[in-house]
Amino acid sequence: MEINDSPEISPSRNERHWAMGCHLIGLCALIPVLPPIAGVIGVLVLWLLRREEGSFVDRQGKEALNFQISLFIYASIVLFLFTAGLSVLMVFAVVCIIIAVVKASEGKAFRYPACIRFIK
Repeated sequence: MEINDSPEISPSRNERHWAMGCHLIGLCALIPVLPPIAGVIGVLVLWLLRREEGSFVDRQGKEALNFQISLFIYASIVLFLFTAGLSVLMVFAVVCIIIAVVKASEGKAFRYPACIRFIK
């Protein structure tokens, strides 16, 4: 989404380059060997160092920083939900298997809940 909230006619070439840098450095978050917060830190450092270059760099740096913070929050929520979901699934599996073992030891048939019967 493009928003032109600037009274300026056109930012200088230097401003455009630094603004591009603020957006591009956010890709650090996608490099597997770096921590996920690297995108936020990279944009923050570049924006703090170059925001005085002009209002375009300042605004675009803030925009890139807000986006990186948002992505970090979203990724943290997804990771939490995945981890919590995986933990619940593991507990469910252990409980079902223990019940199945007890039933089998009693000579009773057991059918696992939520089981897709691939083999009939």
